[in-house]
Amino acid sequence: MNKAKSGSEGKIVIGAIDIGGTKIAVGIVDDAGKVLSKLESATNARGGYANGLQRIIGMLRETAREAGVEIGGIGIGSTGIVYPFSGAFGDVDFLPDWQGNNPVEDLAREFSVTTALENDADASALGEAGWGAGKGKSRIVYVTVGTGIGGGIIIDGQLYRGADMAHPEIGHHVIDPSGPLCSCGFRGCWESLATGPALAAWLKMNAAADHRYPEDLTAKQICMLAQQGDELACRAVERQAYYLGLGLANLVNLFVPDVIVLGGSVMKSAALFLDGIRKVISQGCRFVPFEKTELALASLGEDANLIGAARVWHHRFRQGVGRSS
Repeated sequence: MNKAKSGSEGKIVIGAIDIGGTKIAVGIVDDAGKVLSKLESATNARGGYANGLQRIIGMLRETAREAGVEIGGIGIGSTGIVYPFSGAFGDVDFLPDWQGNNPVEDLAREFSVTTALENDADASALGEAGWGAGKGKSRIVYVTVGTGIGGGIIIDGQLYRGADMAHPEIGHHVIDPSGPLCSCGFRGCWESLATGPALAAWLKMNAAADHRYPEDLTAKQICMLAQQGDELACRAVERQAYYLGLGLANLVNLFVPDVIVLGGSVMKSAALFLDGIRKVISQGCRFVPFEKTELALASLGEDANLIGAARVWHHRFRQGVGRSS
């Protein structure tokens, strides 16, 4: 009998793959969203797709061996543009040589199991919906705030997809058209105003010429300074909360979700921002029942990306992200 299954219950363990610009993580995740074993490797974009695929295959075999199971399915969450239903990579900025390759077909052939692929932010949204802070909710918006802003939208248990099955780029709606230039081509989009780098850039620009701050000051350090009462850091955090609130208020007005789940490195300091965020939402969302939208912090911890990747498989092949497997 397949070690991954348990009799009539039909339980299954998933090989989970998280592909990022700097690292690839691979793990084995059980039916309850628990990571049983995991490995990481540098992405090594210059090595090309074939090299990356072979390392993924090797890590899947090793983690399955370590967990003492056989892989029953494979879920993938990847940075950049992906095509979920063909299984191919699109224009992945960090992985130019991977475009057009199809990890779903390649891994399904290698392991003889069903395999599914989603954008990593959508994968994280599915993870939180199935096993995290959004469990049991019908309308969920997941937002991750770190170096950039990304997210996923789940409506009535289904992942929202745009035309051509596209992943919505919620970080690139415009908040202030006179704001900083963003890599997307617009000025003042949400990502240019409310990320970790945006927080650091504003403080650096507004610090006195003889300031004592290090040149490479990070958002995490700024939050720590704000907690210690540093005046400029407190102003930076207040500004950050305002812009985070504007973007979230727009999402509340557009979708009126049951919950917005907040993740990412910046939201590890959420206690500094939440009061300001709620104030902005209450000011700008009075034509919808904004008080019905819960703001919740992502709850899946350091393994969230792997758990989300596993949930990609469950969502595709077991239907209903809110259902406990």
